Amino acid sequence: MSRKVRVGIDVGGTFTDAVVLDNETFEILEKMKIPTTHHDEGGVAAGIVRILQQILSTHGISPEDVTFIAHGTTQATNALLEGDVASVGIVGMGSGMDGLSARSESNPGRIELAPGKELAVSHVYLDSKKLDEAQLGGAVDGLLAQGAEVIVASEAYGVDDPSTELKVIEAANRRGAYATGGHEISQLYGLRTRTRTAVVNASLIPKMMETANMTEKSVKDAEISSQLMIMRCDGGVMSIEEVRKRPILTMLSGLAAGVAGALMYEKISDGIFFEVGGTSIDISVIKNGKVMIQNAQVGGHRTYLQSLDVRTLGIAGGSMVRVKDGKIEDVGPRSAHIAGLAYECFADTEKLTGGHGALGVSFVSPRPGDPQEYAIVDTAQGESYSFTLAGAANLLGYVPEGDYAYAGQDSARAAWTALGQYLGLSAEDAARQTLDIAIRKTMKTVNEMIADYELDRSFIMLVGGGGSGSVLVPAMAEKENLKWKIAENAPYISTIGVALAMVKEQIERTVMNPTEDDIKRIRADIMERIVRSGASEETVEITVEIDGQKNILRAIATGSTELRSKDLGQAQLTEEEMLHLAAASIDVPAGSMTLAAQTGRWHLYAGEEVRKSFFGLLKKKKLSVSVLDREGVVRFKQGNVHYGRFKKSDSGVFSEFLDDNTIYSDANATIPKVFLFYREKMLDLTGMQTKEQLTSMIELETELLDGGEEWIAVAYQ
Repeated sequence: MSRKVRVGIDVGGTFTDAVVLDNETFEILEKMKIPTTHHDEGGVAAGIVRILQQILSTHGISPEDVTFIAHGTTQATNALLEGDVASVGIVGMGSGMDGLSARSESNPGRIELAPGKELAVSHVYLDSKKLDEAQLGGAVDGLLAQGAEVIVASEAYGVDDPSTELKVIEAANRRGAYATGGHEISQLYGLRTRTRTAVVNASLIPKMMETANMTEKSVKDAEISSQLMIMRCDGGVMSIEEVRKRPILTMLSGLAAGVAGALMYEKISDGIFFEVGGTSIDISVIKNGKVMIQNAQVGGHRTYLQSLDVRTLGIAGGSMVRVKDGKIEDVGPRSAHIAGLAYECFADTEKLTGGHGALGVSFVSPRPGDPQEYAIVDTAQGESYSFTLAGAANLLGYVPEGDYAYAGQDSARAAWTALGQYLGLSAEDAARQTLDIAIRKTMKTVNEMIADYELDRSFIMLVGGGGSGSVLVPAMAEKENLKWKIAENAPYISTIGVALAMVKEQIERTVMNPTEDDIKRIRADIMERIVRSGASEETVEITVEIDGQKNILRAIATGSTELRSKDLGQAQLTEEEMLHLAAASIDVPAGSMTLAAQTGRWHLYAGEEVRKSFFGLLKKKKLSVSVLDREGVVRFKQGNVHYGRFKKSDSGVFSEFLDDNTIYSDANATIPKVFLFYREKMLDLTGMQTKEQLTSMIELETELLDGGEEWIAVAYQ
């Protein structure tokens, strides 16, 4: 039988990567990088075609053996960072009293995408009650005449009745223009934010349509029957048809893929993950073994895009050095790749040191409108190379031999000596100043995220991914006195994440005339199985089919990866290793920790700390717990808690546990915050307001547990 495979392709600002994984074992069969084809006639899609053909032919993989193919892209993110987007015309609409606010709320004005980069927006307002075809057509014609390339229809309460927005879209489409409506992007009220999200989405449509069409054609030409999926910003994947409507959902997918890949290999409890490419760095938080999700921001403004909380900065391995008034002013946001220049550290050392004449330093403007402050080194033979952050890190010895970004020090030293002479510094001092600026800019964002998610600096781990992870993370960790590691398979971490983005499971049973209980049970069993395979329960979709002729009851489940580790042949942690991890997570001595309860994938460790006050006369005990999953990832930690292990049938005992941890006052009863751990599931019940709500939710979630099965409950105020 031929080996079935999964293919992941990741299009970055600098490189396009591909991996082929065994569908059963997730073993990496092949990995490959080629430069992203920005300047090819076919755009970045040309590189996808090329790398797909190469990587399949390397192993003689036949098209029918590809069971899953997906690609992630930083194209939307980079387009926003670079300001390489289409201009947008908005038809704002409202009526009556709502019309007064709708006029301003449907007009976001110029939207800042990145420092110095704005999205051009034109706007016209119409009264919804007095609309006719001529007015709509005139409004669209006017916006197109002003240079709008995409039309956005945005009406107050358009989510309740999108008919007017649809008429605007039809009018634009009849004129051969791309168009979208606010209701297509979000079903939430809030005209200002909905319009802004729709406008950012619209600005990406022309470029993403071009890429989507060519990429889809390349997969069909390769005779792969598996549908091409595209990575979303929330860690899942979506069909290419959805990308055509909502390209904004791919905006931050590069990071989602990176975290998915990193957590397949690294046992990270609390950490900051850095996906460092050639053009940009994406930063996200891992807390309790999960990634954090929020509404994404563009240019400092909130959107209705639910995505991983990712902060993207124009700092990366290829970031160019800006010099102003004889001093190093900044690093980035332009990269050597965007400027069409090679890195100085990867230049042939002989060309920089071979006695062909002195090296010169000059300055370029990478893109029209950029300041002519980006430093490059010129050889006597007329060749030019960009100074880069990678060059600075290699010169200072932060990039280890064998690392993807390793270039040695000789070429970097020759180039940076020339820059140092220009600035009146040593090569090392110039490199150190450059690296310090990059660290300072990055740590500003990191410190904000540590504060936002209340992370413990002594426990967090900085994790580097991407081809340039070693360029920034080791130096930053050293300067900030933080723990760090470079993820396994770091240069391909996003691509691996893309390939593993979707999980699918199927169960078939012979059942004559299935009852409601039969359907409920097969539904619960398929959920259990797909979560065990690594899918996130909240992303799972289940279809139940009944084949009456064959008496078959079938359940099919699909879901995106939990962005967590499946056991990839890793050695199991020892009891002592688990205990030390738990102790470190709540900052107590390992000797004071014990394994207090265990069920399913969960291990609860408890440690009691005695604090003395008033010269030792008073003693106060504090009980803290740390809950680890079977891979040794801390999924929950909290002080001043109570816990217990209960059988499902012990409803009375569990009810007493809740009552004992409830605070009663004359006005009301304040129930504790509760987490339940059983089988593969961690159930967060902290949103429940009453005991009745809490017990009802538990009954629903544990409906199919046997009476003798156990859960661990943790309660705290």
